[in-house]
Amino acid sequence: MATGETGFDDVTFDLISVQYHALKAGHDYGQYVRDARNAGQDEIASFFEQVMDEDSRRAQQCHEFLRRLGGTDNTQPQG
Repeated sequence: MATGETGFDDVTFDLISVQYHALKAGHDYGQYVRDARNAGQDEIASFFEQVMDEDSRRAQQCHEFLRRLGGTDNTQPQG
């Protein structure tokens, strides 16, 4: 597998990146839901909840792919 500048294989790095950003966004969306609810914007709050659920599923799928890749020890820098 090709390795990027970090020494980790590109696919592992990419999955970790997507997972991190999905989880980070999911955390932020919780505040967006509260803001929309506090403003009486239930439809918008529901939209943010939907986006949050999508990112949660995305992070879980990354986790599953990373688990599968773990058998080839792609979690250590390649050197």
